Amino acid sequence: MGKRLIAGLVIAFLTPCLAQTAAAQTAVGASSASSAASDQSARLARLEQQAADAKSSADNAAGFVSPMPALLIGLIAGVFCYWMVAKVKAKFGCDDSLGAFGVHGAGGTLGALLTGVFASSAVNPIFKDAQGNTLASGVLEGNAHQLLNQLAGVAIAWGLAIVGTLLILKLVDIPIGLRVSEEEEVQGLDRSQHGEEGYYWEASA
Repeated sequence: MGKRLIAGLVIAFLTPCLAQTAAAQTAVGASSASSAASDQSARLARLEQQAADAKSSADNAAGFVSPMPALLIGLIAGVFCYWMVAKVKAKFGCDDSLGAFGVHGAGGTLGALLTGVFASSAVNPIFKDAQGNTLASGVLEGNAHQLLNQLAGVAIAWGLAIVGTLLILKLVDIPIGLRVSEEEEVQGLDRSQHGEEGYYWEASA
C-alpha cells in the first residue's frame, strides 16, 4: 500500500508537467482499488484532493510552460489549495463539501495567473511581430502585459461563474428549493429523499 501511495503522489505532482487528467485519475483509481481499511481510505481521499489541486492549476498552463515551471505550479497549487480547503473554508464556514471553490476556483485562478508569469515562447511562440519574429510570452521573458491579460481572463471567468451560478440557484430554488429541512438532514438524505439506506451498519447473524 505504501509504494502505491508514493507512486500516486508522484503522479499527482507530475500532473502539471504531463497536463493530463488521466494521470491523476489513474493514480487515484489504482490506490482506491487496493483500499480496505478506513485509515487507508482517508489517505486516498487526501491523495485524490492533491491530484485535483494539481490538475486544477495545471490545465491552465498546458501547452504554454516548460516542465520545471509546470512542476513549480503544481507544488504551489497543492499548498495553496490545501490552505483554501482546510483553513479558509473552515474560518468562513462555507458549505462546500466537495471543495469546488477551494480547489477549482482558487486553484484555477492561481494557475491562470502563474501561466502568465511562466509562459514560454520556446514552448508556444504565440506572439509574433509584423515580420514574424517570435515575441516574449510571459512575465519572466519580459512580457509583463500578459499578466494583465490573464487577470482580465480570470475576471471574465469569475463573472460568468457568479452570474451563471446565481441564475441556476434561482431556477432550482423556485420549484423545489435549495435545501432540505434540518429534520431531513438529521434523518439522512438517502432515507428522507430516496426512501432507502445507503449503508447497513448491523452485521447479519
